Amino acid sequence: MISYRLIVLAIVATLAIPSAGCGGEGSSRAAPAPTPGVPQLIRQGSQEYLELKTGDVPGMTWAEVKPIQLPGVLETTGQVTFDDRSVSTIISRVQGRIENVRVSLWDTVRKGQPIAQLYSPDLMTAESEYLQAQAVSRSGQTTEIAASLMAAAKRKLELLGMEPADIAAIREPSVAIWIRAPISGTVVENHAVRGAAVNPGDVLYTLGTLDPIWITADIYETDLARVRVGQELSAITTAYPDEVFKGTIARVSPNIDPNTHTLQIRCSIRNPGIRLKPQMLARVQIVTRPGEALVVPQEALVFDTDAYYAFVEAGSGRVARRKVAIASWSQSGYARVISGLSAGERVVAAESIQVQALWQQAHGESS
Repeated sequence: MISYRLIVLAIVATLAIPSAGCGGEGSSRAAPAPTPGVPQLIRQGSQEYLELKTGDVPGMTWAEVKPIQLPGVLETTGQVTFDDRSVSTIISRVQGRIENVRVSLWDTVRKGQPIAQLYSPDLMTAESEYLQAQAVSRSGQTTEIAASLMAAAKRKLELLGMEPADIAAIREPSVAIWIRAPISGTVVENHAVRGAAVNPGDVLYTLGTLDPIWITADIYETDLARVRVGQELSAITTAYPDEVFKGTIARVSPNIDPNTHTLQIRCSIRNPGIRLKPQMLARVQIVTRPGEALVVPQEALVFDTDAYYAFVEAGSGRVARRKVAIASWSQSGYARVISGLSAGERVVAAESIQVQALWQQAHGESS
């Protein structure tokens, strides 16, 4: 029989063994793995480089910036707008009150059509002066004086907004005048309300002509050499997907947006039946000579703050971070390069996000 003393000694010996999880000196806890070093950031003038050795980023691959042939059709999207040469704003030239209106928003008017009647004592005074000058002319007084008075009185009425036909029809002073449409078109803005008071300079109507109409579209800077004024094009809208509208390039903007590297073209489009309406979206196709574009895998691009960047091979085990302007591309997985990269350059493809993290760490250590 095992004695009681032997049992007690066995229990004491067991308690004397250090626990593996208690953190004592005899603990068998594994030491943490060492943190890999951060690549060094090198500055040469205004340029920064990251020293990136083989194996620093497992799985990292390279891709080449490639030139791709563009087809002989340039496609872009645009928006239907008024031709600003065919838009006219009607303003009040006198102080008064609107007595009557004959048109409303979106009505079609013809040139010379009466559209609003304006009450103004200023007009009555000017008409009285005109009739007095006319009486002087008929009285046989000095021809020079009479002609000067008539010319001045007529000019005053014209400046107040009266048409020559209305001036010729004056027989007695009137406090009201009919405002006539200066062009044929559509009422696109209407601020004339019966009974409303108006002051000189107040806008009453805006008229616009819808045929022809403009489509304003954006093209990339790299496509500028492929377009010219007078070039024929076609446009299709979501409202009329089976109808093709024909036109030409009427204007090419002299300014380029530095953020998107695009510029605008204005296309004059024939609009039979007034189907195209301002603010409609349209897809524009321009038949042109073939061009060339640069493409890069989308995985080579990293987004930081408000722009895309790529890591470009700079030789001697170094990479440079380069800001890149891009556009969508028809081939899945690729982006079109607008600026920032050149054909033949090599960029980090797979694991570009890890390289970006190392770049930020190196910046933090060097600051």
